[in-house]
Amino acid sequence: MSSSKLRRQIAWEAARLMYDRRESEYYRAKMKAARWICRGWVKPKDLPSNAEIRDEIQALARLYEGDRRTNKLREMRLDALRLMRMLSRYRPRLIGSVLTGHIREGSDIDIHVFSDSLEGIAGILDEEGVAYHVERKRVRKHGEERVFTHIHVQDRYPFELTVYAIDQAHYVFKSSITGKAIERASVSELEQFLRSEYADLDLDDAILEAEAQVDRFQVYESLLLPLENVKQSKKYHPEGDALYHSLQVFDLACDELPYDEEFLLAALLHDVGKAIDPRDHVAAGMEALDSFITERTSWLIEHHMEAHGILDQTIGARAKRRLQRSENYDELVLLSRCDRAGRQAGVEASELDDALDYLRALGTAFG
Repeated sequence: MSSSKLRRQIAWEAARLMYDRRESEYYRAKMKAARWICRGWVKPKDLPSNAEIRDEIQALARLYEGDRRTNKLREMRLDALRLMRMLSRYRPRLIGSVLTGHIREGSDIDIHVFSDSLEGIAGILDEEGVAYHVERKRVRKHGEERVFTHIHVQDRYPFELTVYAIDQAHYVFKSSITGKAIERASVSELEQFLRSEYADLDLDDAILEAEAQVDRFQVYESLLLPLENVKQSKKYHPEGDALYHSLQVFDLACDELPYDEEFLLAALLHDVGKAIDPRDHVAAGMEALDSFITERTSWLIEHHMEAHGILDQTIGARAKRRLQRSENYDELVLLSRCDRAGRQAGVEASELDDALDYLRALGTAFG
């Protein structure tokens, strides 16, 4: 095999590993790809560059994501500007794939911010009601160990804010792909770039529209958390509170249909109305979730109580035929089985944050 052909094959295989999120680092991806293709040692000159792998990743993104990727890129850039304006006093700089246009499924919005403490940044995020968590990551490189502080923001698209000291605001960061200074944009530079890139865009109106977008996962969390205080009849729910029950049902649903986001949402959210109106929790939940779930998820939640009659064989023939006319009938019965099985005292269940993170990842991966 010619060296150029071998190089292309390694680049493609490494790109596939990274696109599928099985590897996150270029070096590890290319070495794993080389070992698999060559079944042994490979000459360094036959290894592709990071830029070659990145180009192959983009080819995969264009193939699998099509026009949806272009629309998503525009939305992510607008969301980046919105958050950067919010944190403008900390000199935010947009970097990475959202700026360069090299996004793919699962890409986050990478921003550098500069502050000697986290309190100010966290205070703004708290005031704006933004969901986030802080990670301190220890990295050893070239014999030197450093601790990086990342703020992971969960919004319509995920953000990773990397916090650097104020005196590093003018430091020239190098790209792992090109070895040159990374591309980055301040608030004003990003505004200018967007007006140039999207000539038809009214930037201020677009930002207002982006601000009006509600993160549905924050809505889910706000409706689920009160369930922890909803104590249920021990006769029918020996497991205890309604949140613990909902998480058990979600785990069981994951075992059955792990990639069906609509079904999993129905499993997690089916009882949210119990914290609003216990007398008619289905109607209350449907009203609260209106516009935040799909028609299919809505149908499953709306009829989940009737489905118990199917399992008990107490439902009327006409009502059963009506449900059976739906293409989602089998999933409705499965949801009812999970609902009944999720009533075990003392069993281990997912944490709410983990369940929502799993669903958010599904939503990002499959659009």
